[in-house]
Amino acid sequence: MFVKTGDNVKVIAGEAKGKTGVVKKAIPSANKVIVEGVNVVKKHSKPSNSQPQGGIVDVERAISATNVKVVSKTTDKEDK
Repeated sequence: MFVKTGDNVKVIAGEAKGKTGVVKKAIPSANKVIVEGVNVVKKHSKPSNSQPQGGIVDVERAISATNVKVVSKTTDKEDK
């Protein structure tokens, strides 16, 4: 997999095309990555001991690694 945790990436395909962010987690077995601020969904959580009222939480979901491109940290230009 060409993307590692901590890389700056730009989304090149999909709903979030054009957005940039940092890779929070890479999942090589599924060929997916979790990018900060991209593909954010609302998750409904049931009441539990840690959250007695439950509620709605924003969670970042994984996107395909083929939909991102590594971007240089210094020049903000696309690498490879």
